[in-house]
Amino acid sequence: MRSVRDIVKYHSMGLSIRKIHDATGVAKSTVADYIKRFKELGLSIEQIDVLDDDALKLQFFPDVASVVVSRKAMPNFNYIHQELKLRKKTKVTLYLLWEEYKEDNPDGYQYTQFRVYYRRFVKKLNPSMRQTHLAGEKMFVDYSGVTMPIHNQRTGEVEYAQIFIAVLGASGYTFVHATPSQKQEDFIYSHVKCYGFFGGVPRVVVPDNLKSAIISNNKNGIVVNESYADLNRHYGVIVNPARPRKPKDKPKAEQGVQAIQRYILARFRHHKFFSVNELNEAIAELLDRYNNKIIKHLQKSRTELFNELDAPYLNPLPANSYTYKQFKIAKVHQDYHISLEKCNYSVPYKYIKEELEVRYSTQSVYIYHKNRLIATHPRLRRVGECSTLHEHMPSKHQYVNESMNPQRVRSWAKNIGEFSSVFVEDIFASVEYPPQAYNKIVAILSLAKLYGNTELELALMYATKHNTTTTKSIRSILDKKLYLSESANNVQPSSHYALFNNHSNIRGADEYK
Repeated sequence: MRSVRDIVKYHSMGLSIRKIHDATGVAKSTVADYIKRFKELGLSIEQIDVLDDDALKLQFFPDVASVVVSRKAMPNFNYIHQELKLRKKTKVTLYLLWEEYKEDNPDGYQYTQFRVYYRRFVKKLNPSMRQTHLAGEKMFVDYSGVTMPIHNQRTGEVEYAQIFIAVLGASGYTFVHATPSQKQEDFIYSHVKCYGFFGGVPRVVVPDNLKSAIISNNKNGIVVNESYADLNRHYGVIVNPARPRKPKDKPKAEQGVQAIQRYILARFRHHKFFSVNELNEAIAELLDRYNNKIIKHLQKSRTELFNELDAPYLNPLPANSYTYKQFKIAKVHQDYHISLEKCNYSVPYKYIKEELEVRYSTQSVYIYHKNRLIATHPRLRRVGECSTLHEHMPSKHQYVNESMNPQRVRSWAKNIGEFSSVFVEDIFASVEYPPQAYNKIVAILSLAKLYGNTELELALMYATKHNTTTTKSIRSILDKKLYLSESANNVQPSSHYALFNNHSNIRGADEYK
């Protein structure tokens, strides 16, 4: 249902069906249908946002319509296109060609659909034309092929900073930012800085096809990297990437990159930088000079053009700055936790075995089910850490969690005997998350009620020596009194206690001085 949400949002921003089609890759007819349904529902954008995917689907598609496969003959658009090329001489029109088509195909397409298919055909012919940029509409972004060396003063190593360049289509007003890499986090951070530099947001951003922005861009459609899509949803910007290996789709970016390489980066050829921040400070000084430089054939600077053309038509910045997030689909384990970078986070237990969407930043983890937020956790960093919320547990587990804690379990084991304490410490040491051990510990210590404290102590002494930890095995030791077989071999219990005095979980008298 993501496409429905995006189409409705772009429609509310006043974008045309064609522009929404370009941004989402959804057919114009489908875009028009979704907009029509949205208007009929009479819902606001805020109401749409709070609906989960199931509720939204029920609102937009209450009935499943049957799919009708068209059997109409497709016009020969190669012939039609060639005929139209001669229209100055022959005076032929598209309407006349449609009439001729209908004579041969009475059940063929009507004129409106005929025109739609012809326009699609013409788009595939890839004509080259001069682009006209509307004020405040497009921003072109790219990386310079020329990088800048950064010298590490401590190690002497040299790393190369990447140069991000953004150019507004109408004015050519330019932003430049150096980052350690072209990785997604750096790429998105450059966009945030860029929008702040412009003091507003364009309607469309045209990136190149680097993986930090676009996963795929081919005849099957455009797939935008989810983190990049989230950034542009936050700012209300449409992503319309250039076609692969088609530099004419982004001439402003190509020209901007070349100009920055010559005007700014070339001036640094004899300068040694020791940090990316130092490089950005040097870039900022020259960038103002570049934007204020008079363009000869226009007799105006880029700054003047920006103030006249782009600035008045940029959308305002959101109230809150964007926080970088990553996205992942995670399956809920049987213990109602999901795993994220070797850390575990709980969700309500009813979602066991479900696939959930995880959105996480450097500080927080947000877990969604069908676009509805179901859990929030602070971001964990240590491998094996676990964040479990009490309300996510089944009622039985909530009771155990409330009644059990490591201190209480250790106190119970100490009242039974020394080997019970040792055994409990061994179990705690074998798990990453203490509550995972409670059920096993309770099952074993409860055997003292059936067999007595002394018998359980002897059984755990035997189990520890033979590295046996399962509840079933310890119950078998008690039933068969296996610990007596060692006594029959003239091994006194006292010698066993002496043997275990060296166990890592037993503290001697020196600990309490």
